[in-house]
Amino acid sequence: MLSRGRGSGYAFLMPDHRQEERAYAAAGVDIAARGRFAAGLPGILAQARRPEVLSDAGPFSGLFRLGDRYRDPVLAASADGIGTKVKLQLAADRLDLCGADIIGHSVNDVFTCGAEPIFFLDYIAGNGLSNEQKTTLVEGVARACAETGCALLGGETADMPDVYAPGDFDLAGFIVGVVERDRIIDGSKIGEGDVLLGIPSSGLHTNGYSLARKVLHVADGEPAEETRERLEARPSALGGQTLGEALLATHRPYHGLITPVLEHVHGMAHITGGGYKENVPRVLPAGLTASFDTQTWPVLPIFQLIQARGEISAEEMYEVFNMGLGMVLMVAPGDVDAVQEAIPEALVVGRVTADAGRRVELRGL
Repeated sequence: MLSRGRGSGYAFLMPDHRQEERAYAAAGVDIAARGRFAAGLPGILAQARRPEVLSDAGPFSGLFRLGDRYRDPVLAASADGIGTKVKLQLAADRLDLCGADIIGHSVNDVFTCGAEPIFFLDYIAGNGLSNEQKTTLVEGVARACAETGCALLGGETADMPDVYAPGDFDLAGFIVGVVERDRIIDGSKIGEGDVLLGIPSSGLHTNGYSLARKVLHVADGEPAEETRERLEARPSALGGQTLGEALLATHRPYHGLITPVLEHVHGMAHITGGGYKENVPRVLPAGLTASFDTQTWPVLPIFQLIQARGEISAEEMYEVFNMGLGMVLMVAPGDVDAVQEAIPEALVVGRVTADAGRRVELRGL
């Protein structure tokens, strides 16, 4: 695995007890502790190994062999994080959920062009995380990688006192996928009359948490104990679900669900930060509009609660949150039945229409 710079990496680091290292520990970076953490990683990372992986834990770079499986392979790459959702996961002591969030988000991003996710690298930076917490984070990433068939090829765990407040951390990731050049889905086949199919989300996924935390008054500066109490509340609007269950629901990955019908897909939009108006135009050719009928899919209760508590306009809600759809497919009318037969939960939510520019129309707000 990777070990870079002043971080704590995934290399095997033998602890020693020189005065310099004791001084470094006093400054907030414990080399001996990170050595103990790194020693337990090979077994965790073995969960998310693919046959193409040529390197084990230790080297400065991970190695992945494409081999002769592909005719004309094109690599697709993406980098992202899970934002301030980590504050909720930390307060709720559910760091095991972080891996599913970063993998779900990253896999969906790279998959929008039709790429198969092949390997992932994580980056954990923080101040004062225990070895147990770090291990829980990496285990969660490895488990999520294994579930999506993606190798966990490398990573870095950086101790950064004075950059992060004590106990705080961030999790980011870097994913690489591969797609045959003649099978890239770039939106160029999208045409007037194509149908918009929406696939439900599991909740907020990994976007909009700064606003959600503020309006719900959770993980917004109060003590962790108070945050946990608030997450255990059961607002009537959630129908028996706790606030924590609704907010901590992990980012749903769509790769396995959509792959069998890729031949019918003209374009895909992952509804993340920026909602519909920022994400959908990224795949539209010039001169087309994606016209959504917002009455065609159910808005999840958590979004209704956020809107009511924050007195937020419907327009802004759809600009910030996914509002119940995690992925939107553009499909020719004649292929809709085939896609819905394979993905029964896919809903017809709109059409592609002719227009002067790439834009989104949200009807029914």
